[in-house]
Amino acid sequence: MIKVVTAEERHTSDKGAVHSEFSFSFSDYDDPSNAHFGCLLALNDNVVQPGQGLASHPHHDLEIVTYVVSGTLRHEDDLGNKRDLAAGSVQVISAGEGIRHSESNPSDTEPVRFIQMWFLPAQRNLKPDWSSGWFPWQDRRGCLKPLVAPLPLKGGLRINQDVQLYIPTLDTAEELTVPSGDGRRKHLFMLSGHIDLHCGQQKFALRPGDAARIRNAEELTVRGTGSDGAAEFILIDLP
Repeated sequence: MIKVVTAEERHTSDKGAVHSEFSFSFSDYDDPSNAHFGCLLALNDNVVQPGQGLASHPHHDLEIVTYVVSGTLRHEDDLGNKRDLAAGSVQVISAGEGIRHSESNPSDTEPVRFIQMWFLPAQRNLKPDWSSGWFPWQDRRGCLKPLVAPLPLKGGLRINQDVQLYIPTLDTAEELTVPSGDGRRKHLFMLSGHIDLHCGQQKFALRPGDAARIRNAEELTVRGTGSDGAAEFILIDLP
């Protein structure tokens, strides 16, 4: 089964300094029929204006994965971590028994766009942890390389959940095969460009902001389309 959720179906939250598009119930958006997809609780597409940000706030028992699409995101937390994350960076916060952090845009001129995903953890009350990595566009071209996993490959980031996260890029007419039929869920979210998603005799055309929630599907093929440059998307494999 594949359910496509278009960019327009997301909930918009515009607070001036921070503009967000929520894929699932979050903050002032409460829809019990759209509360989660498996252990994925949130997928927020955020744009923070120059010099603005989110003040320090607490989390516990969440796995928080952030991908910086463009601009620079500054992270600070009460573990003593402070880092300016450039476009192409991924960070993982295992909130565990409790962590406080802030997110801000250190630039005076450029907005920052980042995707933030929340997952239920496999275990509660763990010691909080933070990690980050930079994954260049060219290293992700045309391949499924897990950037986040419970047992990450060299250079990858660890998450306390049975989740693998990929952020591939595809040139026009380039294809990727996504293994499926294993009873697991797949969540695909478009960042830029256009793709066709093929599943058996079905074809779905996806553009920026669109998502596909996939369960018990046959083998999937993703093909880059359009003439406006390469496509970039997030693919999450989860129970």
